[in-house]
Amino acid sequence: MDTNATLKAHLLELEERLLQPAVRTSVEELSALLDDDFFEFGSSGAVWYRQEGLHAEGIGIVNMTLNDFEIHPLSPDTTLTTYRIFNENKQQYSLRSSIWRYSDGRWQMFFHQGTPVPE
Repeated sequence: MDTNATLKAHLLELEERLLQPAVRTSVEELSALLDDDFFEFGSSGAVWYRQEGLHAEGIGIVNMTLNDFEIHPLSPDTTLTTYRIFNENKQQYSLRSSIWRYSDGRWQMFFHQGTPVPE
């Protein structure tokens, strides 16, 4: 498996890809990055499941900046990522956490949560 530095760089790249308009509007790209059983507790309080929420237009475009990225390996094939997001559209900060699982030669996001915070 990857060293921590390599793993951190790779998962940061995947998290940043999920913020890109071309990825967020592509069912093919999203399907490659999100586990079949993916679910999310959004910063809005909404719960989102991949099986119910992934539509032909994807998941919508956002303008967000990611900072303070860290990884927390839970097992050889499961890692928690944590970071801070600034949503430029909503002028809102949130703390984010994702659980990534390694299977079939790739990492996929299994869970994500956003928690709004003051600046």
